[in-house]
This record gives sequence, C-alpha cells and structure tokens, in this order.
Amino acid sequence: MSATRKLGLFDSTLLVSGSMIGSGIFLVTSDMTRQLGSGPLVLLAWLLTGVITLMAALSFGELAAMMPNAGGQYNFVTRIYGKRMGFVYGWAVFSVIQTGVIAAVAMAFAKHLGIFTWNHEKVVFSFVLFGDGECEGGTTFKLLAGQLIAIASIFLLTMINSLGIQEGKWVQRIFTLAKLIALSALIMGGLYVLFGGSLNGVKNYFWENMSSGASHFVSPDDSNPLKTNGVSASGAQLNEVVPNWQSLAGIGLLLAFASAMVGSLFSSDAWQGITFMSGEVENPSKTIPKALLYGTFIVTVVYCLANVAYMAVLPLKGLSLTDAMAMVGPNGLSDNLVLGIAHADQDRVGVAASSVLMGSAHNADAGLMGLIFMATLIIVSTFGCNNGLILAGSRLYKAMADHGLFFKSAAKLNRKNVPANALWMQAFWASALCLSGTYGDLLSYCTFASLLFYIITVAGVLILRKREPDAERPYKVWGYPYLPIIYLIVAGFVALGIIVSQFSIAITGIGIVALGWPIYTIFSRRNQST
Repeated sequence: MSATRKLGLFDSTLLVSGSMIGSGIFLVTSDMTRQLGSGPLVLLAWLLTGVITLMAALSFGELAAMMPNAGGQYNFVTRIYGKRMGFVYGWAVFSVIQTGVIAAVAMAFAKHLGIFTWNHEKVVFSFVLFGDGECEGGTTFKLLAGQLIAIASIFLLTMINSLGIQEGKWVQRIFTLAKLIALSALIMGGLYVLFGGSLNGVKNYFWENMSSGASHFVSPDDSNPLKTNGVSASGAQLNEVVPNWQSLAGIGLLLAFASAMVGSLFSSDAWQGITFMSGEVENPSKTIPKALLYGTFIVTVVYCLANVAYMAVLPLKGLSLTDAMAMVGPNGLSDNLVLGIAHADQDRVGVAASSVLMGSAHNADAGLMGLIFMATLIIVSTFGCNNGLILAGSRLYKAMADHGLFFKSAAKLNRKNVPANALWMQAFWASALCLSGTYGDLLSYCTFASLLFYIITVAGVLILRKREPDAERPYKVWGYPYLPIIYLIVAGFVALGIIVSQFSIAITGIGIVALGWPIYTIFSRRNQST
C-alpha cells in the first residue's frame, strides 16, 4: 500500500460529513421560511434535499469504484464526456464551486467570530478606486473586518494542510466530531421539548408550526420590515414583525419551493470532495462508496432533526404582540420568540433556538449563554468544514495539472507529498472571492453550478452502463436504473425552478461555467506545444 494512503473508512466518512456541515444549517432555514411560510414545506425541502443527495452519492459510488484515481468527479466527467467537458468541470470547481464555497463558509466563520471580537462589518481601511468616491458617484473599495478574518482563516488552514495529510486529517477529526456532538445537544434539547419535556418553561411550537399554510413574505415598501413596539429582555425596543405574507399555490408554490432549496442544497454540498482524494484513501474502490453513503446519511439525519428542533422551540413567523406581551416576565421577553424562525436576527436561527433552550425567554443571562454556545458551535463547524474543502480541492487541480490542463506548478508535490502549490492557488482565489461578493451571492452561484454538474455526472452512470457494459464495477448503485433516473427528474426540476425564479443568478452561474469552454483551448494548445 502506498505511503500516502492514510485515510481509512472512518476518516473518509468524517471528511464527507465534515465538509458538508458548515454554516448553512444554522442560517438558511430562516430564508427558506420566508420563501415558503410553512413548517411542513420547510421540513419537506430539507428531507428532499437529503434524499437526492443520498441518490447522487450512491451514483457517485459506482463511478468512484470504477475510477479510483485522484481527481474524482473530474475523472468521471472526462471519461464520460471527453477532455474538454472534464476541463470545464475543473474550471468551474476552481473558479466558483469549491473556492466559492470556501469563501462563503469563511465569511460565515468571520460573521460569528465577530460576536466575540469586533463587528464583522467594521471598515478596516478604504480607498477610492474610480471617480471621487461614493458621494460623487465614484467607486470606493472597503476592506471589512469580516473579510480580513475570513482570509486569515483560509490562509491558516492552507498552511496546516501544506504540512501533510496527517495534519489535515487530525484537524478534520477534532472539528467534525466536536460539531456533531454539539449539534446533537441542540437536537436533543429540541426533541425533549417536542415530546412534552419541561425545559426553562419553553413552549412547544412544533404542532402550531406544522399547521401553517404556504405563503411568501414580502417586505413593505419601506426598507424596514419591522415595527418597533414593546421592550425586550435587555431593555431595548422590541420589534414586531409586520404580517405581510402572501399565499402561495400552483406554479408560484413550485417555483418558491425550488428557490428555497438553494439554501438546503448549499448546506448539503461538498460531499463529493472525498472522490478528489482517491489517491490518498485506503482501498478507494471499496472505501469511497461506503464513505459517501455513511457521510451523507449522517448529515441528512442531523439536518432534518436540527430543523425539527428549530420548529419545536421557535414560532415560525414570530409571535404577535399580544401573545408576546403575555410572556413578559420580570426580565422582559425574548426577541427570539418575537422574531421567530423567519426573522431570526441576521438569519441566525441556530443561535435563536439555542438561546431559547437555555432560557432567554425568562433570563437574559441564560439567553446570552445560548448565544455563546451556538456561536462557538458555528465557529467550530465552519472552521472544520473549510479544512475538508481545502484539503480535497487541491487534489483535483493536481489531477488536472497532471493531464496538462492546469498550471504545471499545481502538479508539484512538496516534501510532505502534498500539492502545496495547488493549495495556495486555491487559497488566493478563494480570498479574492471573499473580497468580491456577499455570502448570499456566493451561495447561489456555487449551488447552481454544482447542481448542474451533479446532474450530468449522475446521467453518466446511465451512459457508461450502456457504452461500457463489461467494465469492472466493484460497486453498483442500488435500484439501477430507477434511482439515477429519479434523481435526474427531481434535480432537473429544482434546477429549472432556480432558472425561472432566480434567472440572474442561474445565468451568471451558467456563464462562469461556459467560460471554461474557450479557456480549454488555451491549455490544450499549450500542452501540445510542450
């Protein structure tokens, strides 16, 4: 066995699940609720995301067993559709899919670290790029504290992973296990309340939330969707949500559902990273399919239960002022209950749930402990998630470079047998993305581009079965051909829904991917001339 093969089934599974669990599970349910307005539909979106993720992972398992070489999905796409399409995929991964997710997760890390340090939106320095500044219609570049922290975290993890796979493996072990344990505590608290347990006087909102019909929140004409009315536990003014919801039905509901799934799909992405690292996995043709199945199944269960916990301890759309005032105690009432899941402060629905579980409705200090607990969990989660993303991504760029379709230096291994140049190329581009876009923009571009390639890769299972029926397949996808076909139908519907409901985001993602088509010619000609 090669000395570089140091990832067994346990570590491979942790890499899959750890790369998936980042910031999304703690944030995106809030926006999904604003789009759907229905507890059952929000839970269904998470469940459906988990199901199609499992279907894709099982299909990838067959391809990984057939092609147990470093590069994973890049190799799959190349074998199925040819070198140009393989390059287009690799280009998309480098330009937005992998690096964009790294940037988005790093920004979420910085956002929550700001709870303990300084405001992540604080301007560190700025200078005028064009014109005479913003006041005169010019353009000013601003470096925010959050961007600086995000970039620093990317550089730190890149440096750790450049020291060797052993170091990266241990970071992944520690942080993945830590966040699974902490998430389990949140889930158990929510389930305890759901099944009638008495905890800090927390009310069970689950069945009330499950009776809500589909609706979409529409902000009023003014920029502030909240009215000030009342006093919070801290003595500050309390905000009551304006009941500005519009019912959803028919095509509008289907489009809203597809659009809402952008968040849950982002939160469930990055599971395929283990396929990039086949060269460093023990017995990859057997280990990788199992790791994909176990890792995605664990995360699907955790995500669904976490959302059940949110539904149990928080009202879906917030409390009315009358209901809220009825809960006023000697320390005031909780902002978390008034804002609910749909309007959680800065979309931090995980923080809101944790604060309520620790007693924020009756004790401000206990609520603060909930805030600290969940913020710490998200910091740990995002840091561990990015470790897995950074570790895996560089191996794909090395595989491309080995084929002459990326910068030659990316193929070079350092003395620790790690593609350090590829690691640092990834780090610099991800850092540039931190400076260029918001969390939401990066989330949408990455999710849509990634979904497109999941669809064409799963379709490749059907193509290879027909084109290469006698090829060795150590593992075959369950339920063939029905499972891949069902995935293609469901994922295709979601992709179509995103195109219709978020056309500008979808067309931008398609445009970024399409740029790889002519860029391939440049690398191909350079490869032929050497």
